[in-house]
Amino acid sequence: MNERPLEGMRSQAEEIFRRSLEAVDPYKAVKRFVRVERDSLSLGIKDRPTDHFDLKRYDHVSLVGGGKATAPMARAMEDLLGKRIHRGMINVKYGFTDRLAVTEITEAGHPLPDQNGLDGTRRILDFLQDAGKRDLIFSLISGGGSALLPQPSGDISLSEKQELTRRLLECGASIDEINSVRKHISSSKGGQMARAAFPATTVNLMLSDVVGDKIDVIASGPFTPDSSTFEEVFQILRKYDLKGIPPAIQEHLEAGIEGHIPETPKAKEAIFDRVFNYIIGSNILALEAAEEKAQELGYETLILSSMVEGETKEVARVHSAIAREILKTRRPIPPPACIISGGETTVTIHGKGLGGRNQEFCLAAALDLVDLPPRVVVLSGGTDGNDGPTDAAGGIVDPYTVKRGREMGIEASDYLGNNDSYHFFEKTKDLLITGPTNTNVMDVRLVLVR
Repeated sequence: MNERPLEGMRSQAEEIFRRSLEAVDPYKAVKRFVRVERDSLSLGIKDRPTDHFDLKRYDHVSLVGGGKATAPMARAMEDLLGKRIHRGMINVKYGFTDRLAVTEITEAGHPLPDQNGLDGTRRILDFLQDAGKRDLIFSLISGGGSALLPQPSGDISLSEKQELTRRLLECGASIDEINSVRKHISSSKGGQMARAAFPATTVNLMLSDVVGDKIDVIASGPFTPDSSTFEEVFQILRKYDLKGIPPAIQEHLEAGIEGHIPETPKAKEAIFDRVFNYIIGSNILALEAAEEKAQELGYETLILSSMVEGETKEVARVHSAIAREILKTRRPIPPPACIISGGETTVTIHGKGLGGRNQEFCLAAALDLVDLPPRVVVLSGGTDGNDGPTDAAGGIVDPYTVKRGREMGIEASDYLGNNDSYHFFEKTKDLLITGPTNTNVMDVRLVLVR
């Protein structure tokens, strides 16, 4: 097999992906959006600020938050506000840390919450409940925040919440559906942190990891109004035919439906008059940066969408079909072509293997590329650097990937059926490894065709 023509394309795919990561660097995103001059703080795109705050009006300025990108966001705020910061507390995924002068970091579990996340969230809620009208609170929220701010409601235990979260992930529930459930079995999500912080003024800066940048879905919206209801949560559980719901969760949801427990805060409530919500980074910014780099490398480019959802294997087949079309008809763009997409797909788990949606995407794509000439490379990577419960961001494949496996005595289709993309790519050397990136704006997928 002559793989030399592919080596350069694979290297270029990595270059393009890394450029996309640079564009959504959380530290830079905050510094682009927030400016401080003496006692005046401005928020918004440069030369077009949307809001101004007179810092002299506040007795205390504080930071709270949670997510994979929250530590560098906090570092940016510390650089901007310096000694004005009274206190800071954030929860981040293990390893996603930074050097901070004032802000306390709690490292915690993701995607399944753990005791550290629970303890850190409890401290944040206690702090918010003590805030007064002359307090200014900056909330720093990014992808992963939902699992990292996991305070359960009522008598629900962390282990019960973990079990339900795991089952929702495994059955293929969308992130919107999972977050609707989380909001109603949590005391920190769905606007409930805003309720705790009132009457303080809260500036909520968000790095979006959800399709469509819906602010009530990012980290399950701790500071945003929630439109979902207890009744809708029951419908989600019925949709996926989830049996054996822990009794404490069942009782809590039933009490909510019957009106014995308050609903999550809704848009018309007064608490949101003192909350300012902003998205400072999103998937489309990453895709646009990828497009720019691909053009520098001489590719014709097309961004399909930043809102791709659906079953991972099916989405992979669509991307492979586009590669075939380019090779055969030079449509939708002629080679050298770079097709770019983003969003977040889902994997319905049937096997017992190891992997994530990006690796599964690549393995499914690899099976569709087998009969193509060595002029196609497919990359799919999570911008956070962690694809599922693995140390890989995703994978990079080409028409020889499946053949490389066969030469080692392994069949790609068997590994795909067992949801074991990680171990297949570990053997074929097709893993995309970046390490923790300290950002998170969903996934970036690339199809290069020469």
